[in-house]
Amino acid sequence: MADYTRQCGVARMPAELYKYKPNCHLAVFEAMLNVGSIAVVKQSFGVLALAVALAGCTASPPESSETMEEPEVTEAVESPEGSDGEEGEAIAQVPQSIEPVTVLEGLEHPWGMDWLPDGTMLVTERPGRLRMIRDGQLDPNPVPGVPSVLAVGQGGLLDVAVHPQFEENPWVYFTYAAGSPNANQTRVARARFDGSALSDWTVIFEVERDKADGQHFGSRLAWMPDGTLLVSIGDGGNPPVELDNDLIRNQAQNLSTRFGKVVRLNDDGSIPSDNPFVNTPDADPAIWSYGHRNIQGLAIDPETQQIWVSEHGARGGDELNRVEAGGNYGWPLVTYSREYSGGEISSEQSRPGMVDPLVVWTPAIAPSGLEVYRGDRYPQWEGHLFAGGLVSQDIRRIELDASGNVINQTPIAIGQRVRAVRQGPDGLLYILTDDPNGRLMRMEPS
Repeated sequence: MADYTRQCGVARMPAELYKYKPNCHLAVFEAMLNVGSIAVVKQSFGVLALAVALAGCTASPPESSETMEEPEVTEAVESPEGSDGEEGEAIAQVPQSIEPVTVLEGLEHPWGMDWLPDGTMLVTERPGRLRMIRDGQLDPNPVPGVPSVLAVGQGGLLDVAVHPQFEENPWVYFTYAAGSPNANQTRVARARFDGSALSDWTVIFEVERDKADGQHFGSRLAWMPDGTLLVSIGDGGNPPVELDNDLIRNQAQNLSTRFGKVVRLNDDGSIPSDNPFVNTPDADPAIWSYGHRNIQGLAIDPETQQIWVSEHGARGGDELNRVEAGGNYGWPLVTYSREYSGGEISSEQSRPGMVDPLVVWTPAIAPSGLEVYRGDRYPQWEGHLFAGGLVSQDIRRIELDASGNVINQTPIAIGQRVRAVRQGPDGLLYILTDDPNGRLMRMEPS
C-alpha cells in the first residue's frame, strides 16, 4: 500500500484528490481513512470528494517539468454546519488578508538572502554580486569583495548565511560555483563583513572532484542549533555527464565523494567529530546524508530541530524529505522521477534501508527555497512549511500534524519563478523571484 499511496500522491491529501494515477482507488480509500481529521471528519464533503477522486484516476504518465506546470490546487472550504446539523469541526483557512506584495525590483537572478543583526538584508545575485537592502531600499552599489564566480548554466553565486553570532564573529558564508565550464565544483567560502565591504574571503570547503557542465551545484546553507553548518551539494548533472566513466549522478550513492550529499561543517570548515560517517572506512567524514539529486531548499525547524529539504527530480518526482543523520535518500537507485526523454531511471520507488520522501510532486514544481514558519504574524500558519516552486511559480504551504507528517498543501500564487523563501526577523515571509528583473516580495497581513 505504501507504494500505491506514494505513486498516487496521497501524501498531498485531500486537496489533490482528483489527480491520482494507476492503482489509486484503494489508495484514496486508505488516505481518507488515515487522514481522518482532514477527510473523514469532514463529512459534509467526504463522499463527494471520494467520488471525484475515483472518477479522476487515470493511467497517464507524468508530464515533463519542461512542458507542464503543476495544476492549481485549491483548499476545500465547507459550511460551518456539519451534515448532522451540529456545529462542524473548525477548519483553519488561509487568511484572505495575507497577500504577496512586491517590496522592490531590479535584482538580477537573486538566489539567497539573510539578515544582519541591524536588520540589513543581504541578497546574492547569481551573476556574482552581493546586494544590501536597508529599510526596503536597494543599495545601488554591490558590496565589494566578491571574487569571480562561474556564472554558467545553474552556477554562479548561490546562497548566503550570516554567522549566528555575527556581532562576535563578523563572518558571512557563501556557496558558489567555481572553475571553468569543463572543470568546476561547488565551493563554500566565508568573508568578514564590516557593513560596507567583504574582506578575507576564504574557501573553507569544496567538492574535491572537478566535473563538467553547468548543472546541479546545489546549494543551500543552514545553521544547526549547535552552531554547525549544513550545506547541500548536487549530484553533478544529468546524463551524459560522467565521472570516472560512469554517469556522475551515481556518485550520490558513493560515500567517498561529495556529490549528491548534505554535509555538516564547523564554522571554520573543519569536520565535526560526531558526524555519522567519521569512523566509516573510505567515507568522506563531512557527509551528513546522501542519495540526493539536487537540493535547493533546506530549512531547520527552530522548535523541533527537524531538518527539511526540497529537491529537484528530473521529469517529475520532485521530493520533500525530512533528513536524518546518516540517511540514504535513494537517488538514483530509487526514484519516482523519469528521464527527461521519458525513459525509466529506476524500476524501484522504495527499498529497505532507504528513506522514502514525504511528498512527491509529479508534475514537477522545480522546488527551490524552503522555510518552516515560526512566528506570530500569521498564527494560522505556525509550524507550516513553505516550499518555493520555479516551474509552478508559486509557494506551497504545507501543513504538518503533530508528528511531522504532511496532511495538506495549498499553493500561493506568485506569478514568477520562486527561488527563495525565508522568514525575516520581523516575523514576515520574504520571497525572491528568479528573473533578470527579479523581485523581493513579502507576505503581508492587513
